[in-house]
Amino acid sequence: MEKTISSLNVQKNNPNRVNVFLDGEYAFSLARIVAAWLEVGISLSTEKIGTLQAADMVETAYQKSLKYISYRPRTTNEVRKRLENSSIPPDTINIVIEQLSEKNLLDDHQFAEFWVENRLAFRPKSRRALRQELRQKGVEDEIIENIIQEIKSEDDIAINAGLKYLHRMEPMDWYLFKQRMGGYLARKGFTFETIGNVMPVLWESFSAELNHIAIR
Repeated sequence: MEKTISSLNVQKNNPNRVNVFLDGEYAFSLARIVAAWLEVGISLSTEKIGTLQAADMVETAYQKSLKYISYRPRTTNEVRKRLENSSIPPDTINIVIEQLSEKNLLDDHQFAEFWVENRLAFRPKSRRALRQELRQKGVEDEIIENIIQEIKSEDDIAINAGLKYLHRMEPMDWYLFKQRMGGYLARKGFTFETIGNVMPVLWESFSAELNHIAIR
């Protein structure tokens, strides 16, 4: 059974959607890009209406995904879960994931590189901690290992983390420094061996900073 489009009205509160009226009655709304080819007087079969609504669901999910990844890069798994939580059907999610991937808007390797670089620059953590974070984001182990192998040594990461923490420490002796800095680095996922390796370097930097303050 076919119905005829009797009116097409852009929504007042959302100009990106169009209300479709069939045979004088409101029937459904569509994303404007999906409804672009529709005209008053065109007849739509039940099958065609289903196709339009399916395309609208894909477009809605795609725009929702674009908004989600606009704040920061996301993994494929994060986008998938986001859409699942919005009750988007699995087939539609797969289509959207494929579209995003084809346009290089979704790339787990690039995400892992971004995540590690960001962490090392601003909130350094051990390789073990970085691996755990990426796994929680849904990044595959092969990608994780490829990225981890490219970064600096564990000692260098620990030194960088410790140097960023120095400005938060008040003057203290070696034993208290060792205790507090060691605890901080342990919480960042570094092993006792790594902490022991870098502690003299960090103490030297801390002592030099204290001497500089004293001289001033």
